[in-house]
Amino acid sequence: MKKFKWRADVTAVTVVVFIVCIVLVSVMLMQFRTIEQTDLIEIETMRESELREALVDWKTKYEEVEKQLEDVNKRIEEYNKTIEDNEAASELIDEELKESNILVGKTDVYGEGIVVTLVDNDNYKIIAEDLIDLVNELRYAGAEAISINEIRVLATTDIVDMAGYTYILVNSQRIEGPYVVKAIGDKEYLSSILNLRGSGFVDRSTTLGKNVSSRQENRVEIPKYNNEFKIDYMRELESE
Repeated sequence: MKKFKWRADVTAVTVVVFIVCIVLVSVMLMQFRTIEQTDLIEIETMRESELREALVDWKTKYEEVEKQLEDVNKRIEEYNKTIEDNEAASELIDEELKESNILVGKTDVYGEGIVVTLVDNDNYKIIAEDLIDLVNELRYAGAEAISINEIRVLATTDIVDMAGYTYILVNSQRIEGPYVVKAIGDKEYLSSILNLRGSGFVDRSTTLGKNVSSRQENRVEIPKYNNEFKIDYMRELESE
């Protein structure tokens, strides 16, 4: 069932409709009360011409009331349409906001993809450059979301070696091996790119003796970006 969302504009419209209906009913009750209070004996003693004039007068009054009723009904229809349009617009905005949050990394996401594990060994230590190369290759292969050790990776993410390659910072958070890199996308294509002989990241790394492996997954879960977005210098370009 579709859940209706109360908002200030909907409440205002409802109040206006309620007031208009009260005014209309009051006018009609006044008209009917006037009829009831009319002296029937006086009507009987009226001359024919006076009676005709009175009937014409009452007919005019009833036509006015009927016209008011039609106007109110039209207004109610317009108000209902406005409410429906506003509800549709609100749902569209909510959907666009949800999609935007997914794209900028502000929500937890899941989907098919690939998981790459990098582990230090006696001959080679995994450094920031390895993770940067892997992330770039995943983006090239069409990955829609990436994380390193459960830290969301965005276009602005910093991946830096610290303390003489003792540990790595990702989004200013300290991480150490083993490094688990997750990516959501076409799992078959991601895997084929990374394992491409001679040029894929996994194939290159294993050839050099690094401990790197990958596996496809039907469900890869990637957490949202936990830091706050901060824009100090960038502004929207206004068209002239």
